[in-house]
Amino acid sequence: MVWQMEDTKNLFTIKQASEWASKLLKKKVTPSNISYLIQYGRIKKIGSNGDTLVAEQDLSEYYDSYLGKREAAWKGQLGEDLNWSLSFDQLKEADTTKHVHRLHPYKGKFIPQLVEYFLDSHADEFKKEIYFKKGDIVLDPFCGSGTTLVQANELGMHAIGVDVSAFNALISNVKIGKYDFLDMDYEIKRISKGLKQFIADSKTIQFENKLTQELAKFNNKYFPSPEYKYKVALREINGDEYGAEKEREFLPIFSNLIKEYDIKLVQDKCDKFLDKWYLQHIRTEIDFVCNLVKQIKNPSTRKVISIILSRTVRSCRATTHADLATLKNPVTSTYYCSKHGKVCKPLFSILSWWERYSKDTINRLCKFNDLRTDTFQICLTGDSKTIDIFEELERKNPAFSELVKNQKINGIFSSPPYVGLIDYHDQHAYAYDLFGFERRDVLEIGHLLKGQGKEARNLYVKGISDVLNNCKKFLAEDYNILLVANDKYNLYPMIAENSGMQIVKQYKRPVLNRTERDKGAYSEIIFHFKAKENE
Repeated sequence: MVWQMEDTKNLFTIKQASEWASKLLKKKVTPSNISYLIQYGRIKKIGSNGDTLVAEQDLSEYYDSYLGKREAAWKGQLGEDLNWSLSFDQLKEADTTKHVHRLHPYKGKFIPQLVEYFLDSHADEFKKEIYFKKGDIVLDPFCGSGTTLVQANELGMHAIGVDVSAFNALISNVKIGKYDFLDMDYEIKRISKGLKQFIADSKTIQFENKLTQELAKFNNKYFPSPEYKYKVALREINGDEYGAEKEREFLPIFSNLIKEYDIKLVQDKCDKFLDKWYLQHIRTEIDFVCNLVKQIKNPSTRKVISIILSRTVRSCRATTHADLATLKNPVTSTYYCSKHGKVCKPLFSILSWWERYSKDTINRLCKFNDLRTDTFQICLTGDSKTIDIFEELERKNPAFSELVKNQKINGIFSSPPYVGLIDYHDQHAYAYDLFGFERRDVLEIGHLLKGQGKEARNLYVKGISDVLNNCKKFLAEDYNILLVANDKYNLYPMIAENSGMQIVKQYKRPVLNRTERDKGAYSEIIFHFKAKENE
């Protein structure tokens, strides 16, 4: 389209668009945010690369689609007691995944800003009292991926985590560990060099290079970016139907390349997760790198690099880009990818992800190292319903144990599992196969397979109550317990009663869904528990 001169006043460069949107939203909108909208077909691109413009009307319509009093709409559905300031809507993803908080994927974790809000020493119109101060000891009996431990460290507090999953404990402890970065760099380079030599003469590399070339030609022709996504967004093209048609059209090209390079796709057995969900060549590389990791002498370095390998392995599963979080069926051929709006391929080598995550991990650990305080943090592997925290801590860290015995634990900040929502062991099944960790699924509270029926809810109440009754033995007398939960079955009043506690305050916050697929109003409550006055 040729724009008339009088229309140019309604067109913005990407930088101008970011400034305009920042004023409209009263929060920072970066040029990258605007580029994202263009790339994913939310707004139309005008002009050519290097001279990209967007129309003010397109921006206005996009932001009006959710900006139109979303807070009012959500309060209408969820209640006027919704504390919108706890939505942290002003934050970018880079803020909520800062430094080590994105060291490894993990379902069901809360954002660090929520932890910081309740742990730090500020008070406001909602949080009218201070629950913790510098030097205090905080307990998280459902430690997960260690968010509470990390934020406690940043705030100058000590923290103990407990988790039934050995792999969760590994993630948490790696996040808050201290490292010899020179040794880590040496070992990563050693493994990277070995992997490159291992695959140098592989037909798989030649095959993948050729496949990538063919896909680029095909996608440039049939899925031009961002025009294709824009047309799908406007419903000028039915993405699913068109994508399925082009997927079938490319399949013979893929099949011919498989034959030409004699590529074996499927492993001979499928007994374990690593057998079923990885292409043959990927599995061979995984085993090769895993053996090199086992040779690392420094235990701290070995743990970090194990996390890098685990993160790499997770990204290399034989599944579509849209199904990484919820696996459906193994994918062994090219496919139409609804997430990227083109034909994509499964991975045939782990090298690119290994190198990317190696650099990212060191960078994140270094950033946290610059912020860290000289305090104790540790995640213990155990069952929070029965663990003797003092005894276990004495075995793992005698110096920290001495501090805890003298000072006692000041309180808890944690997010217990929800009822019948997540299988915490199965989400990392690849890691249990890879490292040989013992699975303790039977000890999970609110396990996915137990469902959400009456019996499951009763077991959940008992499980959480047992944890609190066990943990309060190690707490100071005037403890504060803050639990983040979506209590749609109204179970937490009963949990408080069974634990000899009372709910003294509730903070209800909106959980903003940041994906286009799910915009439903959703909230969770931060319950403030204290001991009953007569206890």
